[in-house]
Amino acid sequence: MVRLGHVMVGVSNIQRSLAFYRDVMDLDVTLEQPGFAFLNAGGGVDLVLSEAHGALYPLVGSMELSFSVSDIMVAFTELRKRGVNFMTEPRLVTATQWAANFTDPDGHLLSVVGPKL
Repeated sequence: MVRLGHVMVGVSNIQRSLAFYRDVMDLDVTLEQPGFAFLNAGGGVDLVLSEAHGALYPLVGSMELSFSVSDIMVAFTELRKRGVNFMTEPRLVTATQWAANFTDPDGHLLSVVGPKL
């Protein structure tokens, strides 16, 4: 059986991106090495920030990371307090799920997705 173990994202500045995902997105750092940082993204998946990938491949436009939240409005409000500038207000994307989009420091598209309680 194949399972997703990690998602590697190319970044231009490891420390800037690490601060964003650790301090703003509240992900726990599990390992740091020169040019790489591993963060626990939940569900057994690691988010890996890689300066090497950032040097080899285009940084922006090839993916979107969606973070599951238990209440879209609580997450939206908290992330705005932490300095996230959302591209969209929370909007209904399925019968029960709402989403709001924003970007990380390199312009990667991110979203929070969850119910509106």
